[in-house]
Amino acid sequence: MKFKKRLIIGCIALALLVAFWFCLPRQLFNAPTSFVIDDSQGQLLGASIASDGQWRFPYNAKVPAKFKACIIAFEDKRFEHHPGFDVLALGRAIKQNMGHKHVVSGGSTLTMQVIRLATRNHRTVWQKLIELVRAMRLELTHSKAEILALYTSNAPFGSNVVGLDAASWRYFGRSADKLSWGEMAALAVLPNSPSLVHPGKNRLILIKKRNLLLDRLCAQHIIDATTAKLAKLEPVPDRPMPLPQLAPHLLDRFKNDHSANDKNGTRLTTTINSALQQNVTDILERHHQILKANDIRNAAAIVLDVETGQTLAYVGNIFHTEDPELQSNVDVIGAPRSPGSTLKPLLYASMMHDGLILPNSLIPDIPTQIAGYHPENFDLGYDGAVPASKALARSLNVPAVRMLQQYKYERFHALLRKMGVTTLKQPADYYGLSLILGGGENNLWELSGAYADMARVLNHYSRYKGLYNAADFHSPVYTATAAPKPVLEKGGIMDAASIYYTLQAMEEVMRPGDEMLWQQFSSTQRIAWKTGTSFGFRDGWAIGVTPRYVVGVWVGNTNGEGRPGLIGVNTAAPILFEVFRLLPVTRDWFDMPYGEMAHVAVCRQSGFRAGDNCNDVDTLLVPKSGLKAPVCPWHQLIHLDGSGKWQVNSGCEGPLNMLHQSWFVLPPAMEFYYKAKNYQYKPLPPFWADCQSTTQQRPMDLIYPKDGARVYVPLEADGSRGRMVCTAAHRQSGIKIFWHLDDRYIGETVNYHQLALNPPAGKHKLTLVDANGSRLQIFFEVLDKDKPR
Repeated sequence: MKFKKRLIIGCIALALLVAFWFCLPRQLFNAPTSFVIDDSQGQLLGASIASDGQWRFPYNAKVPAKFKACIIAFEDKRFEHHPGFDVLALGRAIKQNMGHKHVVSGGSTLTMQVIRLATRNHRTVWQKLIELVRAMRLELTHSKAEILALYTSNAPFGSNVVGLDAASWRYFGRSADKLSWGEMAALAVLPNSPSLVHPGKNRLILIKKRNLLLDRLCAQHIIDATTAKLAKLEPVPDRPMPLPQLAPHLLDRFKNDHSANDKNGTRLTTTINSALQQNVTDILERHHQILKANDIRNAAAIVLDVETGQTLAYVGNIFHTEDPELQSNVDVIGAPRSPGSTLKPLLYASMMHDGLILPNSLIPDIPTQIAGYHPENFDLGYDGAVPASKALARSLNVPAVRMLQQYKYERFHALLRKMGVTTLKQPADYYGLSLILGGGENNLWELSGAYADMARVLNHYSRYKGLYNAADFHSPVYTATAAPKPVLEKGGIMDAASIYYTLQAMEEVMRPGDEMLWQQFSSTQRIAWKTGTSFGFRDGWAIGVTPRYVVGVWVGNTNGEGRPGLIGVNTAAPILFEVFRLLPVTRDWFDMPYGEMAHVAVCRQSGFRAGDNCNDVDTLLVPKSGLKAPVCPWHQLIHLDGSGKWQVNSGCEGPLNMLHQSWFVLPPAMEFYYKAKNYQYKPLPPFWADCQSTTQQRPMDLIYPKDGARVYVPLEADGSRGRMVCTAAHRQSGIKIFWHLDDRYIGETVNYHQLALNPPAGKHKLTLVDANGSRLQIFFEVLDKDKPR
């Protein structure tokens, strides 16, 4: 019997022990918390109210020393020594309650109050006993500092404010570690009676309780009499204060990312520099006041650190929530928009990387129509041919489209995806060649990150001794993370030399306004930069790069409304350079990656690799891939008579009497525009009359329409059928060209070869014959707008 009795007692004891051990839930507090972001130094940037309508910051393990002293003195003076309950306090409470015949004191310790805050049970004698047991259990596995932190983070501070961190910002507009003794004492008495804090109510009661606590602190020699006296003169909190909103759009981004990735914790220390953030916000606000006169209402800017990809400033939009037309809550940094010309540097670098061009290879710049796509330069003019670097610096559209045609838009689409661009949701064929002019969608976050990737690769070239780190291509971040482990490989997405020449070309872009003469001042920052303007003047972009920073700016309207004058260089670029003036100025520039370069003989006139017929050659350092670049196609050997004034051939002149000379010759259409802007260009001498029939050179070309073109003939304002203007170019000035449509003579031109035609819908043949008998024939189709294609 004794054994059985002992066994029963042992089982009961074990059951009680197990019940005691598991009487606490694994997680005491499950209430939703506010999303909170801090800057890189831990200062509050912004916070949002929790989903249950409470201002409740996440748990904070650090309790300010002043609050610890105040709350222990006011609530639980033996907190550091009791096992979870205070016998003396309980005895005093029972005596007081019996004397007053109602509850006037609970006798609860801070540990017991933590249990009550977590369980939210009614205050009964039975619940008090349960709280006591659970408090003892809590003391077994938690330190006094942890228990105090749990209380501090979850105690009510009046109205919808929970926790010291939220209370200090709501009532005093500062973090808890910056509060005075008077302010901290006022907060310490609130959890005992949180209903005291209401705008304009119960001020005297709160002051009396605060002063009583200050006297107690003085009596315990925690503060001196002078400090207590001065603290009593401080005002108590009145109306709650708004929390800082220095980075509201980054806060929203953090909330969205947290939801998408199901991360733990709703408080985040970001990489934002709060002073820079405020200054960038002020710059955008100042420009907003000017731009809104033209109904340009929104702007955004981002500043990245090149080395880490960390975000130093993140201003997602003009923030005036009181004005609904501004749509201030839209974060433009993450919004897909047409990027205009901002992708051109990536194409330029990629083509050099693949050996398709050299830095200054001539690119055709003439009227172009490719499968119905008809790009135009911003100024609607043409240069005939332009060096690739100048085409990038001047942001010419036609050369960019022709370069993409050569590179293949499918490859470029794949390259962008490989560089981390996620906004191109459609297959490459959906965008076609328009991709390089903003036909797709990108956002400021990923574009700025791509520019930072290029700068990072160039900075790291010497570090990795000619190898490339695949991890250098990554999206920007807004929280400090460990650098990814290097993944070294022989070849990168883009080689360092191609990136170097790309940034060099971007540095030559003419700066706006007062920045135009930047090279004259040694204190001015060297910046490689690019602007962009979307079709319809809906988006203005500017992105700048230095070895240390990337700045990206967008200007426009979030609703997509276009405005005259909404051009990147006029709207976004001034903001870009003003932001750069906030950053440390240095004239340091990217080191030239000699290991990725080779000396190549380059034709001075064409920029291509020199061929046998190039007689004006430079030996230049170019990317190693330039060793396989195309040979100059524009130089040819021509044969002249003894005077050098006429072209001849073996049919009209003996070989011994000929002069053989290398000549820079562009096709007629390119020559037509090129010679108008390049006075040094020398057209080919004409042929002797007797030599015309034997020459194989093409003397003329159709600029519009091209062979195989499909065109619409628009209606005039009065509703009558319009005309299509055909344009031709001929090497020989003053010569006549005879025009034939469908083998029917329709007219002739001299010098300036343009003719207006009004062909009916259908397929047609256009034939040109010059006075020398040379013939050119193309086919085109006029589309009928009334018939679906």
